[in-house]
Amino acid sequence: MTSNIQLDSSGRLKHLLTLEGLSKPLILQILDQAAAFADATQGRDKKLDHLRGRTVINLFFEASTRTRTTFELAATRLSADVLNLQVAASSTSKGETLLDTLKTLEAMQADMFVIRHDASGAAHFFAEHAAPGVAILNAGDGRHAHPTQGLLDMYTIRKAKGDFSKLKVAIVGDVVHSRVARSNIHALRTLGAKEIRVVAPPTLVPAGIEQMGVKVFHSLEAGLDGVDVVILLRLQKERMLGAFLPSMSEFHRDFGLTKARIKHLKPDAIIMHPGPINRGVEIEGDVAYGPRSLILQQVSHGIAVRMAVMAMILGREPETEVAPKTKTKKSARAAR
Repeated sequence: MTSNIQLDSSGRLKHLLTLEGLSKPLILQILDQAAAFADATQGRDKKLDHLRGRTVINLFFEASTRTRTTFELAATRLSADVLNLQVAASSTSKGETLLDTLKTLEAMQADMFVIRHDASGAAHFFAEHAAPGVAILNAGDGRHAHPTQGLLDMYTIRKAKGDFSKLKVAIVGDVVHSRVARSNIHALRTLGAKEIRVVAPPTLVPAGIEQMGVKVFHSLEAGLDGVDVVILLRLQKERMLGAFLPSMSEFHRDFGLTKARIKHLKPDAIIMHPGPINRGVEIEGDVAYGPRSLILQQVSHGIAVRMAVMAMILGREPETEVAPKTKTKKSARAAR
């Protein structure tokens, strides 16, 4: 089982590949650690020493700005040395295999690989072949999983809403191609959400998804009725090999979140989106940055969540409080 390879004999994280199979206490522990890091980095000095002397390599086989940048910031704020590998210009384009790439970079004494790949299961492959003590963190693999996005979404929901057991959550859009949707469903189930809905046209709903404990709606108005949280998904045109939709405009007409459709939500419902947004397709621009939207907060929360995962994986004992920063010599003299 995938979850077993993620944990050591004491039940602590040694890789993060998927949220499937992770326990509720462990997920909450990550969210608590993220909250501590968020508090500790609010001032002008955002550097902590948790990963000083460690080397983190961002190995992205898929283009990304938001995810790669927040991983880089997270590692840097923990004082790690960070290398961003441009895979398209690397030896893999000359015929080197994934395993060759991994072993070559391991020889450079890397401690963690943050991997994003278009093939489902790629992160699991790396974890199975990584040297002892080398950690693999999945930054998104095919349609399979995006665990840190799922965690930051849970962090955002908990910060805004508190108790998951009272919440109805609607996941709207391109579910069939979405690794974010799968990670969110696993996390919401584990954290005890009252109801999880999937809202999409039939062509964008995976077969058998009801077995994951969700309710399926093919009407946006019905799917939004009475929900506390709506998570919109990007239409992943790059993964659509067939005729999944008549057109983008028709999708927006039937499933786009507009000002008119917000009335179906609860008055205090929140709106989320993992980004990047297709404006005028999944959501209107005014709604994306309106008072109910937490889309920009999700990006900010992602840094703290990724800091927490990195610190826990690389051997630091989980903390609910982060130790105060050491005074500099200058400040110490001023205090005397």
